[in-house]
Parts: sequence; structure tokens; C-alpha cells
Amino acid sequence: MQIWMNLVLVLQLLAALGMIGLVLVQHGKGADMGASFGSGASGSLFGASGSANFLSRSTAICAAVFFICTLAMAYFNSGDNARAPAASANTSVLDRVAPAASAASAPGGAAIPSVAAPAASQAAPATAASAGAIPAK
Repeated sequence: MQIWMNLVLVLQLLAALGMIGLVLVQHGKGADMGASFGSGASGSLFGASGSANFLSRSTAICAAVFFICTLAMAYFNSGDNARAPAASANTSVLDRVAPAASAASAPGGAAIPSVAAPAASQAAPATAASAGAIPAK
């Protein structure tokens, strides 16, 4: 499955780069004015209006390939969520509980007082200050 995802990603990047290049090569609406003054657009490979048709069709094909690759990558990623454990598949990322920080991970090894226990930190402010913790007000 990962091989298909990588191939679709490479194809999407190539389509995006091709689309950027094709859009930059195309002439704007005011570029036809220069052809009447001898800019050489009428003597091009595709003719006076043939290059515009070719470039716009090529851009449309690249855009379609980009869109299909985007849908394919969304489909491949939605299959990964179906294989996730049932407890995490039914809950949102915002609803999950963050893991509790341990006392060893705090600087100096002292625990930071939580909001749930303000009475304990107010009862002994000298001990909390000596342990390096921030006393609650």
C-alpha cells in the first residue's frame, strides 16, 4: 500500500510542476496584440491559435491528473484510519487526554503544582518555594 501511495505522490508532484510550467508559458489575453506587430507568434509551430489550444488542453490534463492523485491519496489515507484501534477511531484528536507529565521531566526534579490542588501549595508556601515550584495565588 505504501508503494502505491509513493507512486501517486510522485505523479501528483510531476503534474503540479507540469501545470506550473504550462501556466507560465501561456500567453495572456493581451499577447495577441503583439502578433499584429510582428512578434512571430503567427509563425510558431502550432500556428496563430494552435499553441493556445494545445497549452490550455495540456494544462487541463495536468489539472485533472493532479485532482485524481489528490483523491487517490485521500482514499489511501482514509483506509489507514479504519485500521486504527476502535477507541481512538471514535474520538477526535481534541477529545483525547494528554499524557500526564512525570515529576522527573520537570526541571530540577520538582513537580509543578496543578490547578486541581491550590490549597496544598498555599498551606506551605515556604516548602513550595524551596522546592523550586511556582506557588499558586
